[in-house]
Amino acid sequence: MSLFFTCLIVFLGVCSGCQHPICQCSGRVFICLESKVIQVPQDIPRNSTELRFVLTKMRVISSGAFSGFGELEKIEITQNDALEVIQANVFSDLPKLHEIRIEKANNLVYIDQEAFQTLPNLRYLFISNTGIKFLPAVNKIQSFHSVILDIQDNINIRKIESNSFAGLSLESVIIRLNKNGIREIENHAFNGTYLDELNLSDNYNLEKLPNNVFEGANGPLVLDISRTRISFLPISGLENITKLRARSAYNLKKLPALEKFVALIEANLTYPSHCLVHVACSPKPDAFNPCEDIMGYNFLRVLIWFINILAITGNIVVLFILTTSQYKLTVPRFLMCNLACADLCIGIYLLLIAIEDIKTKSQYYNHAIDWQTGSRCNTAGFLTVFASELSVYTLTVITLERWYTIAYAMQLDRKVRFRHAMVIMIFGWVFAFTMALLPIFGVSSFTKVSICLPMDIETPISQAYIIFLLVLNVLAFVIICACYIRIYFTVRNPNVISSNSDTKIAKRMAILIFTDFLCMAPISFFAISASLKVPLITVSNSKILLVLFYPINSCANPFLYAIFTKNFRRDFFILLSKFGCCEMQAQIYRTETSSSVHNSHVRNGHYAPAPKISDGTLYSLVPLNHSN
Repeated sequence: MSLFFTCLIVFLGVCSGCQHPICQCSGRVFICLESKVIQVPQDIPRNSTELRFVLTKMRVISSGAFSGFGELEKIEITQNDALEVIQANVFSDLPKLHEIRIEKANNLVYIDQEAFQTLPNLRYLFISNTGIKFLPAVNKIQSFHSVILDIQDNINIRKIESNSFAGLSLESVIIRLNKNGIREIENHAFNGTYLDELNLSDNYNLEKLPNNVFEGANGPLVLDISRTRISFLPISGLENITKLRARSAYNLKKLPALEKFVALIEANLTYPSHCLVHVACSPKPDAFNPCEDIMGYNFLRVLIWFINILAITGNIVVLFILTTSQYKLTVPRFLMCNLACADLCIGIYLLLIAIEDIKTKSQYYNHAIDWQTGSRCNTAGFLTVFASELSVYTLTVITLERWYTIAYAMQLDRKVRFRHAMVIMIFGWVFAFTMALLPIFGVSSFTKVSICLPMDIETPISQAYIIFLLVLNVLAFVIICACYIRIYFTVRNPNVISSNSDTKIAKRMAILIFTDFLCMAPISFFAISASLKVPLITVSNSKILLVLFYPINSCANPFLYAIFTKNFRRDFFILLSKFGCCEMQAQIYRTETSSSVHNSHVRNGHYAPAPKISDGTLYSLVPLNHSN
């Protein structure tokens, strides 16, 4: 557009009869639009108010090239690829000059430190798309007016030194240093300025604003650090900021205390969690990025500690007792160890959430991004997916194994062997591990509970992943229910004598079904509604599900499958007896076990004692016609 108007003025200048051997003029506007121009002409009319040099071949603009132009108001040097040097005093002692434009001169690598001096009416200085390596010295301009200093797209400028702008203007200044190659800004860089606006956007390698960078300056009122790598704002100079722009500043994960921004009325930030101040702020907190602590309710903050300690303690005790027992590691005990491992991971997950909540209490907005994008969140997300899938899988296997054992109690050749259980559980571990890795590698973030990462339900692959998990869990739930019904009718079969232990197993499994339903049903219901883009619960309220429903199985399973069973109590007291405690109770259990094993061998026609004690569940399921 500027070139169009230049050509238009040249045309008008020709029509007006302005005479010059190379350049043209229109009234008091002098224009050189010619590749034959290799230096500033000496015969430019001294009363010119505007000079334009476009597409010339000037290599050097010599010192004093514009001296004596007392009426000059504007100088434009554009698209001069041959230009390399601007010497001292080129822009000096020009009392009416109010605008300088130097742009699209890629080979311009040097502007003398004395090039700009005593320009009392300067209002606009624009330097763009050049090859200069240092910020031009503007501290001797001493304008009496507000100045816009627009220095952008100079990718070789690396550093802004102290006092770089002192003396630029006696009034306010707007400094735009965007799209340069700035890597460092020194303390006191803006000393001596009334800084209305500072634009540092798109300096992609700028990582730091030192704490005293605004020391000695009045302002800035507007600060733009969008698309930089700045990670911290300075501790001083923020009290005057009315507008803060930090879009796509992904390293700026923490903001200074909100009371530092006493004048802030508008903020355009990167992360929703930062929009806590009562100003016009974007992006707004939403359903998946609420401005609150991890545990939004105080009762949840207390309850989560109680639950994670219960889950961790209960499952560690179960693992320790089962793995240190003197009795043989049977298939049921092996499966119980796997279940305890899965439930222990849920407890650890809740512990990580509880610790993070305590660490970030009342300051979560400043820690949210580190948490959501960091390794701790990935670890928590991995644990919860891995544990929930392994737990459901193991519960299904335990139920199938119980049903199979009771249904085929008299067919010893169809007994579930330890090697069979080992192969089945290896597959379960691999499956759960794979499913837990998928969110970490970006397949879906839904399964990282919403307080860890925002739930991603927009993409088809995420929705497919959600539906797959839900179908899998519902299928497991159906299998457990079906097996329980089969067990119930098996132990009530009039043709079979059932021991009390079998009846107790059926009752415990009924409790299992109930707790499993409490755990899965609410979460599955709201997850399905979310996947259908009809969310029925907020993230804040979903935390209640997280603490009250999600860990039910992990807390209940150790008691349902182990701690409340007679075999576990036997192993527990026998272990304590090794340390001189509860020896009487241990002896009672030893006696009962020996008697039970002996009677079992007698009923099956065997009188020799078993070479190794086994605590496998003893089923007295025999046909009535064989009871004698």
